[in-house]
Amino acid sequence: TGGEPAMYNLQPLTDAFKSAGFECNIETSGAYPLTGDFDWVCLSPKKFKPAVDSVYASAHELKVVIYHPSDLAWAEGHAEKVNSNCLLYLQPEWLKAETLQPLIIEYIKQNPHWRLSLQTHKYLGIE
Repeated sequence: TGGEPAMYNLQPLTDAFKSAGFECNIETSGAYPLTGDFDWVCLSPKKFKPAVDSVYASAHELKVVIYHPSDLAWAEGHAEKVNSNCLLYLQPEWLKAETLQPLIIEYIKQNPHWRLSLQTHKYLGIE
């Protein structure tokens, strides 16, 4: 994790993977236009740099990390921009998960178009 892969021209990389028979998936903040041929695009927007419109249209999955209860409204704003088939996930920020996770679960119960995303590797102690 960390870093923004869409800062780079990924077309040569995805072409090489595709020619070798691999699928190509990406998780991006959406701050840069996508280059390359992707089978699955996870858009995880960040507050400090807005996502470009073209990435919203390409997203198969929207994952919004929740740092504060007010981020739920921010997440809804992003959900309005993706296509109707895009899967919607809310993920509590790891260091605040104990307090935010119950809030997110309650929110999802009231707004079932969202799903819960967890950082499973952190629960398992895998960094």
